Amino acid sequence: MKCSFLLLALLAGQVLAADLHHYVFFNRDHEKMREKSFLQTRAFEGAQLKFTWRELEPTKGRYDFSGIQAAAEFLRTNGKRLFVQIQDSSFDVKIINVPEYLLREAEFHGGADKQFETEEGTEEGGAKPAGWVSRRWDPAVQKRLHQLFTALGKQFDGVLEGINLPETSVDFGETGKLFPKGFTPEIYRDAILTNMAAAKTAFSRSVVIQYANFMPGEWLPEQDHGFLRSIFRGAKEMGVGLGGPDLLPDKPGQMKHSYPLIRELSGGVPTGIAVQWGNYEHRNPQTGKQVGIPDLVKFARDYLKVRYVFWCTQEPFYSEEVVPFLKTMSLPSEK
Repeated sequence: MKCSFLLLALLAGQVLAADLHHYVFFNRDHEKMREKSFLQTRAFEGAQLKFTWRELEPTKGRYDFSGIQAAAEFLRTNGKRLFVQIQDSSFDVKIINVPEYLLREAEFHGGADKQFETEEGTEEGGAKPAGWVSRRWDPAVQKRLHQLFTALGKQFDGVLEGINLPETSVDFGETGKLFPKGFTPEIYRDAILTNMAAAKTAFSRSVVIQYANFMPGEWLPEQDHGFLRSIFRGAKEMGVGLGGPDLLPDKPGQMKHSYPLIRELSGGVPTGIAVQWGNYEHRNPQTGKQVGIPDLVKFARDYLKVRYVFWCTQEPFYSEEVVPFLKTMSLPSEK
């Protein structure tokens, strides 16, 4: 009886998973998409690969899309599709993902700015650098970013399944002491909306998804200035998809910010959620138990109601749990 119950639960989870579009997030490890475990799992509709702005525009106005072209063609010949994540930020102070010319030419005001991390209970004076982000709010930098979108769209609109822009969360502290030149939470909100619109203009046929998880200058629900809600409202009006990093069922921070907003957009615009490094080890705060793949799938479909799930390749979870689970599920066309 116990075995029968477990089998029914597994089958139910597999049917549930069949209603989602599953992609594998290979990050920068592009060669991993050639592995048989990925190619032979029909439930994986494609790959999500990260490309940095720096590598896509090695010198000013000269673009190199050869990596995207090769990946898209390889996946197409294997019956799969490509999602491209355009990365302009980093979480390592040694890594700057914007083109070199943005850093050198005066009109771009440095091109990128440091993000910071502050230990809880300490002053911002003790903040430590924790990566870089392009000056997304700087009109000169925005112009170059929009030109990149346009060039990409001319070559890949309709060829790619979609593109996604990295998370809206940035950390420059709260007091203003660490704010970069020209930055305010209000200006940043407007910039995100402008950049989303530019991406959508460039890609009218492929899916465009903005990862929107948290916004500087507010913390919901106690400190709500409408910044995150504005991003979701604007996306709906533009027809831009929304989603975010980290599939963490019932985690309080996400449940108070992006999760209910993603859920509200279900059926209106494309939505997606990324299973990031560490998510497989998450313990649901309501149950105290570590989540399994069926739990992640159920939360993505039943609560978030997303269209896309992007699975990271953290081991041993990817090979031992994600791939076997999705290999045995039925596809929508087989129901």
